[in-house]
Amino acid sequence: MLETSVRLLRLLSLLQQRREWAGAELAARLEVSTRTVRSDVDRLRQLGYRIDASTGPGGGYRVGPGNALPPLALDDDEAVAVAVGLRAAAAGSVAGIEDASLRALTKLERTLPGRLRPRVDALRSATVSAAGGGPAVDLDTLTRIADAAHGQERLRFTYAAHGGEAGVRDVEPHTLVYTGRRWYLLAWDTGRRDWRTFRADRITPLPADAAAPRFVRREPPGGDAAAHVLRGVTAAPFRYRVRIRFAAPAAVIAERSTPTSGRITELADGGCELATGTDSLYDLVTYLGKFEVPFTVLEPPELRDFLRSLAGRYLAAAEPSAS
Repeated sequence: MLETSVRLLRLLSLLQQRREWAGAELAARLEVSTRTVRSDVDRLRQLGYRIDASTGPGGGYRVGPGNALPPLALDDDEAVAVAVGLRAAAAGSVAGIEDASLRALTKLERTLPGRLRPRVDALRSATVSAAGGGPAVDLDTLTRIADAAHGQERLRFTYAAHGGEAGVRDVEPHTLVYTGRRWYLLAWDTGRRDWRTFRADRITPLPADAAAPRFVRREPPGGDAAAHVLRGVTAAPFRYRVRIRFAAPAAVIAERSTPTSGRITELADGGCELATGTDSLYDLVTYLGKFEVPFTVLEPPELRDFLRSLAGRYLAAAEPSAS
């Protein structure tokens, strides 16, 4: 009985690793006959797993979508990865998912084998998130967007623009992009006949239309949705447009920056240039100091003036007290 149970778990794990398996391949992996494989597949179906089978030269077995969620078979590394991911999700940027993540994490940790608990505890105690806190996005909003993009159905929503004005947009949703701070939607705006990037936390989907128009998925600009969104985010309107020259290779600056920091260009002399923007010179100077690399301000002149003023205050603070 124990041998059969272990084999069923191994079979389920294999089925989850690939889209489709031939019966002979599964039999070879499990070191049993194809007849035993068919019998084991029937047992898994009785446990609630939907496993589709097809015949012929290209036939095989695959795990199909089901209405119920039966127990999952996870190997050691997968179990640890899920535990760490759930803990990160509990403190993430999706509103409404925190409680569900904590409940799922509690259930998982109760069932973890004793040999895995030290690994999960070590990761939990030795790590801390330094990600900047971005605005939370409603889980239902993300789900509506994702469903529409996956089903290639047009989506209508109210959008609060940067200036505060709100309007209704009708789009063909393409991709949700998460930068580590904010969620963005890349979509074809049917009213403007062009690609647009929307902040997901400013989207309020309108009631779903049972007969939402379908669309043919378009190729994103440059063929890379994430890259297009990041270019747009870093080129967003700011009070100050900034160009900084670093005395360090582009790879060094890229490693110490975030995807939305700006556009980094390699220079012939081994340095690099950062093009970015800001509404606060103080915040920008604080950020630049974290690179710990010599830099030169190319523009704007207001940033050079701000640095001179700040340097004067710092030098005065470093002088010994007259008293």
